[in-house]
Amino acid sequence: MALTPPAHKPFVPATESPAEFTLKAVITGAVFGVLFGAATVYLSLKAGLSVSASIPIAVLAISLGRRFLNTTILENNIIQTTGSAGESIASGVVFTMPGFLFLTNGSGADFFNYWTILTLAILGGLIGTLMMIPLRRSLIVQEHGTLPYPEGTACASVLIAGEKGGDFAKTAYQGLGAALIYAFLQKVLHIIAEVPVWATKQANRYFPSAQVAGEITPEYLGVGYIIGFRISAVLVGGGILAWLGLIPLLASVVPGDTIALQLQKLGYLDNLQTVGGPGGWNPATHTFSDTAAAIYRAYIRQIGAGAVTAGGFMTLIKTIPTIVSSFKQSFSKTSINAIEAENAMSGHSGIPRTEQDLSVRIVIIGSIVLAALMVILPQIPGDSILTKLLIAVLVIVFGFFFVTVASRIVGLIGSSSSPVSGMTIATIMGTSLVFIGFGLTGKLYEPAVLVVGSMICVAAANAGATSQDLKTGYIVGATPKYQQMALFIGVIVSSLVVGATVKILDTPTPDLLAQGITHAIGSDKFPAPQGTLMATLIKGLLSFNLDWQFVLVGAFIAFVFELVGVSALAFAVGLYLPLSTTLPIFAGGLVKAIVDANKKRKGIVEEDADLGKGNLFATGLVAGGALAGVAVALLSVNASIYNGLASLTLEPLLGSALGEGGYMLLGALLFVGLAIVLWRVGEQKQEG
Repeated sequence: MALTPPAHKPFVPATESPAEFTLKAVITGAVFGVLFGAATVYLSLKAGLSVSASIPIAVLAISLGRRFLNTTILENNIIQTTGSAGESIASGVVFTMPGFLFLTNGSGADFFNYWTILTLAILGGLIGTLMMIPLRRSLIVQEHGTLPYPEGTACASVLIAGEKGGDFAKTAYQGLGAALIYAFLQKVLHIIAEVPVWATKQANRYFPSAQVAGEITPEYLGVGYIIGFRISAVLVGGGILAWLGLIPLLASVVPGDTIALQLQKLGYLDNLQTVGGPGGWNPATHTFSDTAAAIYRAYIRQIGAGAVTAGGFMTLIKTIPTIVSSFKQSFSKTSINAIEAENAMSGHSGIPRTEQDLSVRIVIIGSIVLAALMVILPQIPGDSILTKLLIAVLVIVFGFFFVTVASRIVGLIGSSSSPVSGMTIATIMGTSLVFIGFGLTGKLYEPAVLVVGSMICVAAANAGATSQDLKTGYIVGATPKYQQMALFIGVIVSSLVVGATVKILDTPTPDLLAQGITHAIGSDKFPAPQGTLMATLIKGLLSFNLDWQFVLVGAFIAFVFELVGVSALAFAVGLYLPLSTTLPIFAGGLVKAIVDANKKRKGIVEEDADLGKGNLFATGLVAGGALAGVAVALLSVNASIYNGLASLTLEPLLGSALGEGGYMLLGALLFVGLAIVLWRVGEQKQEG
């Protein structure tokens, strides 16, 4: 017996046709997609994290629309739909494509160029949107009462509340302004120390080379508040184990020459007679100026990569029942009937506006065209047409499966909790096994495997965002085909800028070049944890080029934490990242815990935490801090501008007046001040 879809009354009835797919809405959405895409690139390269852009864009769209653009609620929905593609494309690109730099003997470095990144981003993004089109009726309409799509529903609430009245954007703009002022003081004038550090010396008898540091930026504080105390605590726990546990232990038992040999093996040092490298190797004294940094590069990153791989795989295993049921339910008899009905209705001019999807024929033809492009485009690696054809087939097969899975899973648990990393790991492992089955092994085929994983990661991330957007549209009464067209535009425009941002941020600044670093990505400036992980996994499978002892240590650390009920993946990411990244994120989570505890004590219940003042202010901190970071990084690529910015610094003056410790303490106190502002804002009740 077919299930009857629950009765649903959209905010804008199908009988009304207000302005929707207009030029001003698409252009505004594309601009937001560019801005949030660039911010996501920066944040993901530094911290391996991203935050949803749909709600912030919806909030900003309402305020701009009300004051300057005179937009309708459906135009505001098109703005957030177009703009949301930027965040999903950026996260998919950054989580995988930096891996080209880390493949065996630089075998993939030539593919880490703008045109390859652009091609893979567009193809993956289009696959994610295309393959979601036939699923809309079954997932969004048929299961409206059972699949909540939390971000999509919250975004619809923002749009409807904005239509009724209420100023949500003011708080977000305040956070944006606070972040920009703070970033100017920190990144340009250097009144605020960028990374205050407390460390013990290698000669310390009881606790050698222990280090506590914090990259005290507004975006990290905001991210921590948004993700909450629990996840931020697990993240910092991994960092504490590495920097206050494993590094002091290894510093006690591993001689400096052995550490240097390991760095040489990994390509960080040419030979043991070379001065420099991570930690500052001194061949005359056989010591490092910073032993903690040397051990982190030599051992901890590989242990962390093993932990992240295992954590991602265990996350995937835990979701297998959901994946299987999602796939079955997405293609149950009822769902197939819904797809067939949509296909039949797509050519019928008399169907209601709110049920008009793009034709399934577009999905089929589009998929064939995309597969053909993968075979003929020179940006796709492969030593023959057959290899490229194999890549195209694998992308379409894995894409169809994981787009379906991702679209349904985000309906249950939200985009932020979707196991996209696990899906990408599964894709890379499956692709590697297929390549091995065809005898395609060795470093020559490593880039091809990463290409498949990259496009599936982008597709799965964008499919999740597409699903949330279509849920928003279903609630507010949007026209599905216009949203789908807006998503195609958002994918293409965002990809143009995401690829450029990645390449520009990868350009080393003069100080990095002076250290012999030719790629900023992979350095301490932009660790790119997921990209390193993907490359590590591919090398291990195809080229058998891994220090398995370190990888397995990390894997079993992740396994232990999973056994005791702690999120292994979050802990593993914290283990891989520097403590300087996770500590300020934890500060944001701690502020959120204090705010929540005070509200609970006062009996205050928030109907929608995503729309609370604290979350909106934190969103502004993330956007402002990340965009300021991108701007400074882009300007610093030019040597003359870099030198001009350096001339503005007040660090030497403050360092001379306060001493090094006093200067760092000043930065820490100003960061605490920003945290107090966030706490005070979070305590306030949202009005409107």
